[in-house]
This record gives sequence, C-alpha cells and structure tokens, in this order.
Amino acid sequence: MILEMKVPSPGESITEVEIAEWLVEDGDYVEKDQAIAEVDSDKATLELPAEESGTITLKAEEGDAVAVGAVVCLIDTSADKPEGKAANNIEKKEAVIQKASEPIVAKETYVTGSTSPAAKKILAEKSMVSNEVIGTGVNGRITKDDAVNAVPSMGKEINVEGRGTSRSKMSMLRRKVAERLVEAKNTTAMLTTFNEVDMSPIFALRKEYKETFKEKHGVGLGFMSFFSLAVVRALKMYPAVNSMIDGKEMLTYNFVDISIAVSGPKGLMVPVIRNAENLSFRGVEAEVKRLAIRARDGQITVDEMTGGTFTISNGGVFGSMLSTPIINPPQSGILGMHNIVERPVAIDGKVEIRPIMFVALSYDHRIIDGKESVGFLVAVKEALENPTELLMDNDIKKALEL
Repeated sequence: MILEMKVPSPGESITEVEIAEWLVEDGDYVEKDQAIAEVDSDKATLELPAEESGTITLKAEEGDAVAVGAVVCLIDTSADKPEGKAANNIEKKEAVIQKASEPIVAKETYVTGSTSPAAKKILAEKSMVSNEVIGTGVNGRITKDDAVNAVPSMGKEINVEGRGTSRSKMSMLRRKVAERLVEAKNTTAMLTTFNEVDMSPIFALRKEYKETFKEKHGVGLGFMSFFSLAVVRALKMYPAVNSMIDGKEMLTYNFVDISIAVSGPKGLMVPVIRNAENLSFRGVEAEVKRLAIRARDGQITVDEMTGGTFTISNGGVFGSMLSTPIINPPQSGILGMHNIVERPVAIDGKVEIRPIMFVALSYDHRIIDGKESVGFLVAVKEALENPTELLMDNDIKKALEL
C-alpha cells in the first residue's frame, strides 16, 4: 500500500510551510513516528513524523514552500524492513553531523535563479537587477516577496584575494520575524520611555529564600517572577497598556498573557505565560522553566507562542545596558529588562553603591498616552523596589509558598 503523507496544519491561519531539512533520504526505510523532516512555518520549526513504517519516496526538496495539505512524500507500507538498518542509520547520523560542521556555502542558484514576472517589475522599479537578490523560491527562484523585501545595495561587494563571503538561506521563521519587526516600526506610533530600578530589595529576598524556594518547588527564584507580577499589577492600574487596536476600536483584555522573548536554536522565540494574573511566584517560575526548555529543545508549538497581550524581553542576559525594544504586534507594549550593574546613587543625601537595572517600555502612542506609559513604568519600578508590600502583601513565606 502506498501512503501519501500530507503537510498537516501547524496552526490557525498558516497556509504553507517550508521544507527546512529532510532527515531521511529518498528510498530509506522509516519507522512509524520517526522524524523524517523539519518544516518551518512563519511561527515555529516543527518535526514531521512518519505516519507509517515503510520505504519513503520524497516529493519535495529542501527549501520548497509547500501548501498545507499537499503531498510531500510517499511511504510504501508493504516494503519489508531491511537488515542492518540500525548500522545504516548510525552512518547517516554521522554524515549529518559531519555535514553540519562544514562551512555554509551558497548554491549558485541563489543568485542565478530565475525571476518571476512580478518580481522583475518590482526590481525594475527599484532600479535593481536579479543578481542583487537572494531568491527563496524553488531552485533559487526570485519571488515577488523577495523583490518587495529587497533593499538596494549601498555599494558593490568587495572581492579581495584571500577573503570571501558565504550565503545562507534565512529560515521562514527568521524571515517572518524580520517582516514583523519592520511592520511594527512602520505601522505603529512607537515611542519608548525609560526608568531605573534599584534591585537591592529583590537581591535581599533571593539571597535569603532562593535555596529554600528551590528545595520546596524544584525551580529557582529568578527575576522573571518579580517582573511578571509587577507587570500584572501595573496592567491592572493602566489597562490601556494591555490593549490593542482592532480597526477603529480599542480592544482591552481583562486577563494578562505575558509573552517572554527567548533565544532558541532557530532564533527568537516568544512563548506565552497564560493567565499570569492567576499565578504565584512558584507558578511563574515553573512556567518560565517549562517554556524555556521546550523552546531550547525545539518542541515549542505555535499555540504556545500566540495570543500574548504584553511582552517582556530580557536583553540583560546578553549584557545589554539599555535598548528600545520593538513592539510585538498586535500588542501595544513591551518591557525591556537589562543587565544589573552596581552604580553610585544618592540615598538620603549620601552616595551608596546599589545594583541598578535600566528598564524600557516601548508602547504604541496611538492608544497609550505619555501619562499612562510613564505611570505604568513607575508602577513597575515601585513594585520591584518594594516587593514585600506591593507583590507579597507583607507575607513573604505565604507569597513564596514556603
């Protein structure tokens, strides 16, 4: 029996995926549920498992954009399992590892591939030629989207003996992130306000309770729970920041789903902490750990990365002192955390050294006024500098469930 394997829908509103990598070769014998390919959607990279055991015939190439529901391979379920399959698989895995360690060199077709008529017209309007554009279509074909997103070069590529360049194709996920960032800059009235937070109270709490907290709950007492609960409190005080524009109306949420920007193996991932307003310190830390592990292992799903109402981005883990984070549409606000540095500050007329973190709130000025944005960030600052009273209701052990 010949089984047609079709591309499953990875999520609502996704109509096509891209074959990022075949994990098997044409003619291989595959086992049921074995991962046979990695596919990129515009939101995540997912593995495609074999639906049955048998000999596989590939019907799409790496880099192909394939519609949801289209046939990507055939599996002959009547084929017998060959002997020595385990040894062959080990050899293939070793070959894959060897291939991954080799430098990336672009296929010639990325530059010399054909150009669609629509792309030619757009490139002509930009006074560009096809060899200035990397095609993302089949066999390097330059598509209309490639032409629309193409930026005229500021100069010709420099070629000097002994030096060179390499090209690598951006994944669909990376391209979609890029498009969304540009869209956010172009379609929102984005503005950023800044403040600084004295992290001494949180440092003191973590120093005293982090070991007990970890022993009791199996997760660390990090900064994300303090920031998430401070954001929940501030959003209740300034609900406009927990809103989005829907046509001519402003849609305000009565719940808080916090997107947390994390760096995964495939690039930027933004998993969502659902109903953060109902979570405790333990609940937030446990959910952050779960989502971070799934993102790191490439197991995060589209549903786990959609529907957030507000975003927290922690550039501080990479050493960032200050930044202007870009809004994650259709959300209207994003809070940027940065590194913590000991700085001299004036306390009651005296200079003291305190651990200070700069924070930044980028917001959509179309629906959030300056008063609300500044008030929101001040509310976050107040909660972080007085967590015992404002986040723990003056009962630390109860708040930490110790």
